[in-house]
Amino acid sequence: MVRDNRHDSAYIFGAICPARGMGAGIITPCADIEMMNLHLAEISTQVAAGAIAVLVCDGAGWHRQGGELKIPGNIVLLPLPAYSPELNPMENVWDYLRQNKLCATVWDSYEQIVEACRTAWNWLIADPDRITSIGSREWARVNV
Repeated sequence: MVRDNRHDSAYIFGAICPARGMGAGIITPCADIEMMNLHLAEISTQVAAGAIAVLVCDGAGWHRQGGELKIPGNIVLLPLPAYSPELNPMENVWDYLRQNKLCATVWDSYEQIVEACRTAWNWLIADPDRITSIGSREWARVNV
């Protein structure tokens, strides 16, 4: 396994819609409420006209509704119970990207890290069937 003692990070804030086979994401230098607000704004631009997006959120501090989180009118947050990552389809996306595009690699600069994240995310969202496959769960479907 490749190993390096230097440390720098970039964060992919991403969301997918398995039913439509699409995603919305941004790459940020940190994970906080300010970046989550930017992500919510990006998701909002991808929601179909007249639709409401339900965004599944875990217990991360930047996912919590409150004074600083700005939730667009076409998004509703669905908080998950503690310790239930199996209920969040994005956990499968992150595992998939780590195993297939962002593993066993050392980058020489922060810019290369960001580019690797961008390449991995763009590769994912360019394949609607992959998004649907990774994000769909028959046992979690709500039929109306």
